[in-house]
Amino acid sequence: MSGADLAREGIAALQRGDAAAARGLFVQAIDLGGASAALWLLQAQACRALGDAAAEEAALDRVLAAEPRNIAALLMKGDRHVRADDLRAAASFYRIALGAAANAGPLSSQMLNALRQAEAACVQAAAEFEHHMHARMAAAGFGPERRSKRVAEALDILAEKKQVYFQEPTSFFFPGLPQIQFYDRADFAWAEAVEAATGAIRDELRAILEQGGAFLPYIESEPGRPQMLHKLLGDPNWSAFHILRAGEPVAGNAERCPRTLVALGHAPIPEIRGRSPMALFSLLKPGTHIAAHNGMLNTRLICHLPLIVPPGCRFRVGNEMREWEEGKLLIFDDSIDHEAWNDGDATRVILLFEIWRPEIGEAERGALTAMFEAITDYTGPPEEH
Repeated sequence: MSGADLAREGIAALQRGDAAAARGLFVQAIDLGGASAALWLLQAQACRALGDAAAEEAALDRVLAAEPRNIAALLMKGDRHVRADDLRAAASFYRIALGAAANAGPLSSQMLNALRQAEAACVQAAAEFEHHMHARMAAAGFGPERRSKRVAEALDILAEKKQVYFQEPTSFFFPGLPQIQFYDRADFAWAEAVEAATGAIRDELRAILEQGGAFLPYIESEPGRPQMLHKLLGDPNWSAFHILRAGEPVAGNAERCPRTLVALGHAPIPEIRGRSPMALFSLLKPGTHIAAHNGMLNTRLICHLPLIVPPGCRFRVGNEMREWEEGKLLIFDDSIDHEAWNDGDATRVILLFEIWRPEIGEAERGALTAMFEAITDYTGPPEEH
């Protein structure tokens, strides 16, 4: 009888519940030489049914030596460690199995159920690890009240409660800058003066809204450029009233916002011919979601001065979610993945403008200004999305 015939008989024996016979047949097939990973996996299943942990382990090791991302073998290895009361080791195999399954295409219902159980075990393992870490940190004198924001975030990342995000600008990357999602507005001496003008800026905004027709879709196609693929292309649900654009006051708009311009004069806004300053009112209607995206540059920070913020609005940068508060600046790095929602029942409007990153000194700002102006002269103004 050939090895293939023995394997088929072994499978039939497994299916009728005769694990001992199946194991004997698989051993014979293996002894004939040329045993495949699939045959070793069948042997592991037979050994598991017989309760022979050592033989199951050895067979699974043979499978994974040949196919390190064999989902079934990884799950069985995880199960072995669960039965040995070692959830930490089990989770290490389960996580690899879940990663392999994400790119494996259609899977059987039995496999999907096993993966769901593996995922639940990973969640439990993470929770146990988090509890252990917090208890040990507290015992060492570093309870929640004594942890800095960075330490707290590091613990959340370690416990897999938060993802790590980095600067990924779509156009230009300046090296050596810190990876900070939201900046503390208290660290900017000029912020208080801008926030103090919130009421006056809101008055100018309301006058514009009352007249109507001044806001245009935030995302618009550029003449002579390829058609953009954007869910909100031409959609007035996300609209803008540009005050400063491409380094110049917008005729007919800037004149309507004199107090807004005075307030913006307090901020360290870049002055780059053909690019900056830029400032606008950004309007987001109820039920609108601005999908996750990255800004063009990491040499700047984006500032939001919330002017009209109904309940149900939220904003994410990297792994941190915030809510806009009227009159309180949000200052963030838009080269990090970010998105926004208006899940409320009224329109949200903010004043949006950019500033130089504080880590970039005057000499480098001058060099970057010359560089960006040279780029503009060669390629034309950037397409800001």
